[in-house]
Amino acid sequence: MSSIFSSNFSSSSFILTGFPGLEVDYLWLSIPFSSIYAMVFLGNCMVLHVIWTEPSLHQPMFYFLAMLALTDLCMGLSTMPTVLSILWGLIQEISLDSCIAQSYFIHGLSFMESSVLLTMAFDRYIAICNPLRYSSILTNDKIMKIGVTILCRSSLLIFPIIIRLKFLNYCRPHILSHSFCLHQDLIRLACSDIHFNSIYGLSLVISNLLLDAVLILDVIILHTVLAIASQEERLKSLQACVSHISAVLVFYIPIIGLTMVHRFGKHLSPVVHVLMGNIYILFPPLMNPNLMNPIIYSIKTQQIQKRVQRLFYCKRA
Repeated sequence: MSSIFSSNFSSSSFILTGFPGLEVDYLWLSIPFSSIYAMVFLGNCMVLHVIWTEPSLHQPMFYFLAMLALTDLCMGLSTMPTVLSILWGLIQEISLDSCIAQSYFIHGLSFMESSVLLTMAFDRYIAICNPLRYSSILTNDKIMKIGVTILCRSSLLIFPIIIRLKFLNYCRPHILSHSFCLHQDLIRLACSDIHFNSIYGLSLVISNLLLDAVLILDVIILHTVLAIASQEERLKSLQACVSHISAVLVFYIPIIGLTMVHRFGKHLSPVVHVLMGNIYILFPPLMNPNLMNPIIYSIKTQQIQKRVQRLFYCKRA
């Protein structure tokens, strides 16, 4: 690594570590990673296509599922090029501007996903507690405004600390600990004053991601489920919300864990950082009942299931 750094390295670029100690197995590692990205890409494209082309699915819940699928799709596209390029031996360096752009999309999309999950919690609350007013409360106009608000919130909140990365002085060896660029990883290499990035970044995690998680569980459990008097209806409501609760846990646990590891786990092995980074990027789309829309969440929705079956049936015919 040191020879690569000294001979081929540009001062305006960074070396992506990849998977330390597994270099000889990169070709084999590329097979599961390619499969994972293909599943996420094709699956979410299928959900978007079905919701777009089926008029009966033009309803609030499916619009929110489309937002979630689009977020997952963009997250995969923002990390897939560098991860697979390293595994295939195509690149090992990334320019500062590209690194900052990738960091912006990764963190911005994480905030977007959090906002969508929060919105879906309120959607379930309205559907269960105010079913007769559901369509009048969540009109197309309001959904469009919610979508714009989510986009603005996600892109603007993360902008200050990401743009500041451009003006930091990186005097330490430009070797990143992942196959993609994270804000926490970049500021670790800076010799400039990073107090603003550290404090603002931690504040964002606490005031937005953690607050979103608390609000989601509060809306779902306290206001949606426990507020129902009937024990039977309460169990039905809880069953309807189980997948969303699982989505919340699978999404928030890795992102908070990665933040804590980067900020307070400097003494830990680099393998831990690499593992947490890949769990943060890949685990939610694969395991989350909401985030892996076409396999678990959306297939439970009969309308989408029937539309997907009809789509494949027509192609076969």
